[in-house]
Amino acid sequence: MSKNEFYNRLLGLEHDLVKFAYHLTQRKSDAKDLVQETLLKGLLNQDKYVSNENFKAWTFTIMKNTFINDYRRSSRQITCLDQTEGSFSIHQPRSYGSDDPDSAYSCQEITQIIEQLNEKVRIPFIMHFHGYRYQEIADTLNLNIGTVKSRIFLSRKQLKDRLNR
Repeated sequence: MSKNEFYNRLLGLEHDLVKFAYHLTQRKSDAKDLVQETLLKGLLNQDKYVSNENFKAWTFTIMKNTFINDYRRSSRQITCLDQTEGSFSIHQPRSYGSDDPDSAYSCQEITQIIEQLNEKVRIPFIMHFHGYRYQEIADTLNLNIGTVKSRIFLSRKQLKDRLNR
């Protein structure tokens, strides 16, 4: 498929993509952003499209995955509205503890237990906790994705066991 054909097919799906994006986001402005991001990713990944695949399904999969990744990213953040004249949105990483002494002690205790874990399970767990995906961890540590999942599972199990003592 030539670049012009690909481009025309992609733009031909724009109306359907807008409807699907609105179904996912429930907001027109977010839907338009999602469509633009999907079209851009489609163009940038044209070489990954296999010509005998269903083009529409391929494009909608890009949109669905983009939406899911954006949702995950936003769920890890807290958005505060600034009350000044310009009303700015401030995004901060989600805090998992509060500032009272009891929870600070618990966080310190949990951190100490995490540090006591075997390095083989501790490093993938910490990376996963900080938002890395399984594949990113596997690539960084030069491990199979199944090994990464197994080590994260083991670290969670060990943490649970040690915290329940």
